[in-house]
Amino acid sequence: MTLSIGLGIGATITTTGLLRLLSRDPVPENSSRLYIPTLDPRGFTPDTAAGNPPTQLTLIDASALWAANKSSRQVMMTGGRVVLSTPDAALRPLSADARYTTAGFFSLFHAPLRFGGGWGAEDDGSASRVAVISSELNDRAFGGENSVGRVIHVGDADFRIVGVLRDWQVSPHFYDLSSGAYAAKEMIFLPFSAAQSAKMRFQGNPECWGSGIEAMAQADWLATLWGGRADCAWIQYWVELRDAQQRDAYRRLLEGYAGEQVRSGRFARQEPVGLFGLMQWLDMQKVVPGAVRLQVAIALSFLLVCLVNTVSLMLTKFLATSQSVGVRRALGATARAIFAQYLVEAAIVGIAGGILGAAFSVAGLALVRLQPLEYAAQVHVDVSLLAASVVLSVAAATAAGLVPAWLVCRVSPSRALRTA
Repeated sequence: MTLSIGLGIGATITTTGLLRLLSRDPVPENSSRLYIPTLDPRGFTPDTAAGNPPTQLTLIDASALWAANKSSRQVMMTGGRVVLSTPDAALRPLSADARYTTAGFFSLFHAPLRFGGGWGAEDDGSASRVAVISSELNDRAFGGENSVGRVIHVGDADFRIVGVLRDWQVSPHFYDLSSGAYAAKEMIFLPFSAAQSAKMRFQGNPECWGSGIEAMAQADWLATLWGGRADCAWIQYWVELRDAQQRDAYRRLLEGYAGEQVRSGRFARQEPVGLFGLMQWLDMQKVVPGAVRLQVAIALSFLLVCLVNTVSLMLTKFLATSQSVGVRRALGATARAIFAQYLVEAAIVGIAGGILGAAFSVAGLALVRLQPLEYAAQVHVDVSLLAASVVLSVAAATAAGLVPAWLVCRVSPSRALRTA
């Protein structure tokens, strides 16, 4: 009985814990106010005849929305890949993921800072060479000390560090799903304008059509991309809208802008604009793998089978003692006392099964971490889930013992004495 319950609980907690990790709110402090706008600037070409509109914005459209500035806060960004080093050679040249973004990134997404802070809007306007680095990079390059004011080489250019993040990695990587829903965290954050000025290396999954496909095959494609001359959507854009009034106003802005682009001939069609909340967006993009949801359903079914098996085992065990129960009833024991005794026995089996199930859960999550999955490195043991496994096991075992305990208490004392 203990093994049966332990296996069922272990499978259920492992899969539900994984689902909980992958589907959690990445920014609980502000997720209800975060929205992503979408537009469809594609023309009528064979490669755009079918399929959904781009999930990112073109540089032209993102820049236009940025200039309109009709939200409480907004951020425009994209991913990159840079080579990092330090003047004193404490950090040898290191290829690392980067994020080219505007100043509002750190406050909008509640990125925790260990030292210093983010840069300001004036740095965006002047393409200042400033940077915020990750805690990991700070440890590797500066021994974990306060590196604000120090210089770090980004390629051949010097950038002054203005802030150091705490150990922070959002999961899922909601603000840029093009690089992977559970992508590795960036090591350095640079002003979007500085990256554009230097035409830094882009990294991501651009959605191109028409001339954009041809531009990506050219040697100077980075200059074309950063110049906004390619038909490619590759910019992530997020806005903060505090209430329904702001949401309606921003949607009208998007609809008006799309209408203007259609009239000017830049947009070939008047498609509905999109404005999606963070959690709605994650659901639409199917961030949680379907296999994980299926595994949860299978685990719950397996737990049900284990409980049915436990009921059968308890029924066999309890009824085997029916003669002694009848004798005890004849000597004055109440049915309530005997019923309580068997429920306590079932609960003890549940406690043992819960502890075993917690051990199976730890082993199961360890096996998941060994798999070649995008999210494997982020899987960890949740103490609250382990505690829940014991509670769930006790509840399941007690429920499984109700019917057997009730049946054994119905044994007639006189019948038990005649057969004794």
